[in-house]
Amino acid sequence: MAHPLYVAFVWHQHQPLYKSSAQGNYRLPWVRLHGTKDYLDLVLLLERYPKLHQTVNLVPSLILQLEDYVAGTAFDPYLTLALQPIAHLDETQRHFIIQHFFDANHHTLIDPHPRYAELYEQRHEQGWDWCLKNWEAQDYSDLLAWHNLAWIDPLFWDDPEVANWLAKDRGFTLSDRQRIYSKQRQILSRIIPQHRKMQESGQLEITTTPYTHPILPLLADTDSGRVALPKMVLPEHRFQWAEDIPRHLRKAKQIYRERFGCNPKGLWPSEQSVSPAILPDVAAQGFQWLCSDEAVLGWTLNHTFRRDSSGTLEEPEVLYRPYRLETSQGDLAIVFRDHRLSDLIGFTYGAMEPRQAATDLVGHLESISRSLKVHQGNGSGLDQPWLVTIALDGENCWESYLQDGKPFLERLYRILSDHPSLKLVTVSEFLEQFPPIATLPAEKLHSGSWVDGSFSTWIGDRAKNRAWDLLAAARQTLAKHPEATEEDNPEAWEALYAAEGSDWFWWFGEGHTSSHDAMFDQLFREHLATLYRALNEPIPIEVRSPIEDHLNKREHRPQSFIHPSIDGNGDEQDWEKAGCIEIGGASGTMHRSGFVQRLWYGVDHLNLYLRLDLKMGAQPGVNFPLELHLLWFYPDRPMSTSPAPLQHLPDQPPLDYRFRHHLGINLLTQSLWFQEAGDRAQWQSRLSRAKVAFNTCLEIAIPWADLQIVEPDWSLRLVMVLADEGRYVSYLPEDQLVLVQVP
Repeated sequence: MAHPLYVAFVWHQHQPLYKSSAQGNYRLPWVRLHGTKDYLDLVLLLERYPKLHQTVNLVPSLILQLEDYVAGTAFDPYLTLALQPIAHLDETQRHFIIQHFFDANHHTLIDPHPRYAELYEQRHEQGWDWCLKNWEAQDYSDLLAWHNLAWIDPLFWDDPEVANWLAKDRGFTLSDRQRIYSKQRQILSRIIPQHRKMQESGQLEITTTPYTHPILPLLADTDSGRVALPKMVLPEHRFQWAEDIPRHLRKAKQIYRERFGCNPKGLWPSEQSVSPAILPDVAAQGFQWLCSDEAVLGWTLNHTFRRDSSGTLEEPEVLYRPYRLETSQGDLAIVFRDHRLSDLIGFTYGAMEPRQAATDLVGHLESISRSLKVHQGNGSGLDQPWLVTIALDGENCWESYLQDGKPFLERLYRILSDHPSLKLVTVSEFLEQFPPIATLPAEKLHSGSWVDGSFSTWIGDRAKNRAWDLLAAARQTLAKHPEATEEDNPEAWEALYAAEGSDWFWWFGEGHTSSHDAMFDQLFREHLATLYRALNEPIPIEVRSPIEDHLNKREHRPQSFIHPSIDGNGDEQDWEKAGCIEIGGASGTMHRSGFVQRLWYGVDHLNLYLRLDLKMGAQPGVNFPLELHLLWFYPDRPMSTSPAPLQHLPDQPPLDYRFRHHLGINLLTQSLWFQEAGDRAQWQSRLSRAKVAFNTCLEIAIPWADLQIVEPDWSLRLVMVLADEGRYVSYLPEDQLVLVQVP
């Protein structure tokens, strides 16, 4: 029997608990705004293509917050200001509006709307203080309206009221803003019923996640962090509360049954984090399957997933199948997502033309199918039912897409709906028809997440560990109150569950940062404080103090893929997810000269991106070196290399390394030349499609295609040298290399 290639899309819909345990109100607006932009439209669009089946995961804590907004009982600071007469705003509130009501991707959510773009440009060009002094009441009213209108999904733009508001453009009144809020609640009210309707029709499968999105393996034992990273520095106090795992699972099931009228079959473990310790509880609660990442499978099998230059796996049969896990409470199935395909949707296709992006994804799936045929020796069809799982965040990625991804998804769904050899299925319908044959010993399942197969995103640095110690102390305090059961003291337990959520640890310390770091810190500690108050215990002084200094949290690694416009202007939103290295504050040559203040770096599947922030007034060839040289070093990779083609280089690492690639840039003319090391350490000229722009800063995009030998998942090191007419001046970053992970 010939099979199509089965494809399971799994969309994960999640927002942290923004509701304050202390105040009862919402601190941030993202459930409301993403609710009007990302949850309903995704499934309504799919409904137009009934042949296509997909899986959507709805986190319980998201469902509860959506229902609060539908009921009209949820108010966040942004909403409160939007519903307030302009005359009643004080200076602090006006400043907050100027600061935060452009919190959106300006390329896709602000620039398409003339009045919103006009106000954004005024803030960007004139500055916050100018706006505070010069804006009139109508400017504030229009901004309050547009911050909410821009988040209404394009799928709803044909709604008569929405269409009138979009056409109105300016001159919004308080009455308009109140009606926009009513429209938001109307859209939010349709989300859960629409998902239930499509599950009952068989086109959707709805799955769930542990109640407040905790990392279950770390609740079982924080020492599991050392499975992937044996030298990880752990919190001072070991957290071991495996009994909280079934509590989170039971509450998730209860919420699910009440909304969807049946039990969930699939579980999306928070951050795709799994370990042997959690499996018996998952099986005991009646779940039939769960989802994780290819990195976890690779660790489990001691298998390295290698891809060719196009990104196609060399051994596809290892990944594209479900596995069976045998536990003491019954068998579980587990599927592992294709990390690369998931990332292409999540981080790369938003920067591409929608038709091109959709065609590219289908091309990758067709390439997988051809690869599986080759491995089977079958040229006409697949003689086994293979399953490609594409699983990713279902909300945040669309902000970088044209019209919130609508043109991309429409094109993709049209192609897939008529494709003769690709079939979209829910995970459960595939497993029911083709139960897993291959078995993974449950005790051998790797303890890890989708991030590099480790837990380092949530534990292991000073700030994250401090938060775990505070949580451990609070959990121990609750354990000392056996009378405080979930029935008799639900406030204490709800506060614990909220504090056990993964999102706080995501933002603490290394790895991720945002303009709301301090608020996430505050929310975490508010949940802990509520627990202590509910038990009539004194709140420890450590809970009253921030976990870390958020004002000085500047240097960090890349947080996500980026897609900056290379125009030399350094758009702050384009680079906010990039890695950052402070140069001007360091000791040594660069600090004394003050040429460069900051280095930004990041990637997507198309390019490596670099940006240098320079001292104001720096002029190449006048008070700044004329040339910048990029030199690529590939450790442990056998290849032809050569010393850097520069004069007067100090005889010291890393300048005395041998390099494979060299990109020279004349900063005055913005011309460039590219070289590759060949035989006998000779540099050979090569064509480059790199882009360079120098205005208020220097921005560079180097296509991965230029670095022809580089393969997916490699790591490379980069040195940047400033020179005048080929003579060394200085290098950066001092005393380190820029470490870049190839996607």
